[in-house]
Amino acid sequence: MEVKVVKKVLSVNDTMAHQNRKYFSDKKVFVLNMMSSPGSGKTSILEKTVGRLLPEINSAIIVGDICTTNDADRLAKTGVPVIQICTDDFGGDCHLAAHIVGNAASDLDLDGVQLLIVENVGNLVCPAEFDIGEDARVVVLSVTEGEDKPLKYPLMFRVCDAALLNKTDLLPYLDFDREAVINNIRQIHSDMPVFEVSAKTQDGFPAWILWLKKQVEKKVG
Repeated sequence: MEVKVVKKVLSVNDTMAHQNRKYFSDKKVFVLNMMSSPGSGKTSILEKTVGRLLPEINSAIIVGDICTTNDADRLAKTGVPVIQICTDDFGGDCHLAAHIVGNAASDLDLDGVQLLIVENVGNLVCPAEFDIGEDARVVVLSVTEGEDKPLKYPLMFRVCDAALLNKTDLLPYLDFDREAVINNIRQIHSDMPVFEVSAKTQDGFPAWILWLKKQVEKKVG
């Protein structure tokens, strides 16, 4: 019975994701789903990313959290439209489902927006299971989390299109094997690009920004 219920939930979500994808396509907006565990530095990366993209690429952001508007408040300072989703309002879901993203997107004026970024709820498990109608998925892994995370949470790394290895400025102070974590990622997703970045110093950002711009240009021109 539980398996049937899960399949039904995912089936309904896939239907809504298909509707989202058509809506985003009609609006000519590229949608990026950014996922990670809590504390990886997603919000800091987004602050610096949007700052580098503007004014060349008009962006908007949907932020998912269980509680608080902390991340949305920070991102709003970049000047881009931001909408906060707090899942605590409907049970504290550990992910954003397609219908929730669709409802939030409908509250945004996407005319002229080329890039919509969804900062998903901090979690390396649930968000990977739910299609939200995005064009690409990116996972952020910080060097403070350990090299084994790709092997412990393989689905997340299997379904993503790129990985950001964040907080590289801390490497001199940690017992962390960067080659090992990249090898672990490649065991799960052999051709996944991995961008080694520091949201604090913005080291490594040019390659990440170039990749993202190319993804947007493929869809919106």
